[in-house]
Amino acid sequence: MSGGRKRHSQPTERNWQAGIVRIFGKGRHRPSASWRQATDRAFTLIGDGRYEDAGALLTRAADLEPWLSESWFNLALLHKFRHDWEQARTAGLRAVALLDRDTGAPDWWNVGIAATALQDWPLARRAWQAYGLRPPGAATDSGEPLGMELGSAAVRLSPEGEAEVVWGRRLDPARVEVLSIPLPSSGRRWGEVVLHDGVPHGERTTAAGHAYPVFDEIELWAPSPVPTWVVLLEAATEADRDALEQLAADAGFAAEDWSSSVRLLCRMCSESRMPSDEGDGEHLDPHDHSEPGHPGPLGHRTDGQLWVPERECGVAAPASLVRGLLDGWVADSPDSRDWRDLEEVC
Repeated sequence: MSGGRKRHSQPTERNWQAGIVRIFGKGRHRPSASWRQATDRAFTLIGDGRYEDAGALLTRAADLEPWLSESWFNLALLHKFRHDWEQARTAGLRAVALLDRDTGAPDWWNVGIAATALQDWPLARRAWQAYGLRPPGAATDSGEPLGMELGSAAVRLSPEGEAEVVWGRRLDPARVEVLSIPLPSSGRRWGEVVLHDGVPHGERTTAAGHAYPVFDEIELWAPSPVPTWVVLLEAATEADRDALEQLAADAGFAAEDWSSSVRLLCRMCSESRMPSDEGDGEHLDPHDHSEPGHPGPLGHRTDGQLWVPERECGVAAPASLVRGLLDGWVADSPDSRDWRDLEEVC
């Protein structure tokens, strides 16, 4: 991938303190002090990863104020964090039943994520429409919507671990197909579909001025059967490297020069608005935390030389094809290309 990758939710608690909650057009009092205390404490526990204790408090809050949509929104949010999609769908539906507005409520977005995780396509379609989106009429035999054409986006794999931002294609508001070749540390593969959250954490911008949101992965939605390989290339020029990437794409798979596409970013940089180039050229990228001798555009520089022939490359291809692909690449220009140390890594 050319463009920034780290190598290094849905909205959180809504502002229930603002304004008077209205149900069925009638003014209601603000939530009780007990409800507020239980809810505040629950979200502190969620921040500490203590989901069971938080669940007990949010259940108590829902018992105290069952008419309040925020009670069920918060429970749906907790169940989303726990990946308990049946409970998230149930609580989410109770939340939207108490809403006092027609479109745009984050409650519907959480319902859409839960429905997508469960492949409940009629409910997912209803949720996106209620949020204000327009799913197309086409669907598969299973009811899965097709052709929403939401464009490209970046997704942060393993956001709570050794996070990695990769490029992908948005299938719908809650799913991205990974089109980069992730590093093996992510445990993800090219071509996998991941469920992602609704609120972006950061952006990647292109030289043309386009900005793409970075969404956090929630979980793997559909695995890929295509393994990831790492190989050391000898590519005399960038054109030689590009020829391998094109050869792999023509075969229906992928190759990616990790020596150029990988940037090591701190969390603050990764979650900010970042350019998608890697700092190629005369000016070094101040956000790139790579070190000499390590992957990343700065780590592969030498004094007075912007291109290093030895490249660390990721390849996504079946075992039956990968060696033939590399040999074919070399055969096209044996004087300027070679490969060695092929290893399956994911």
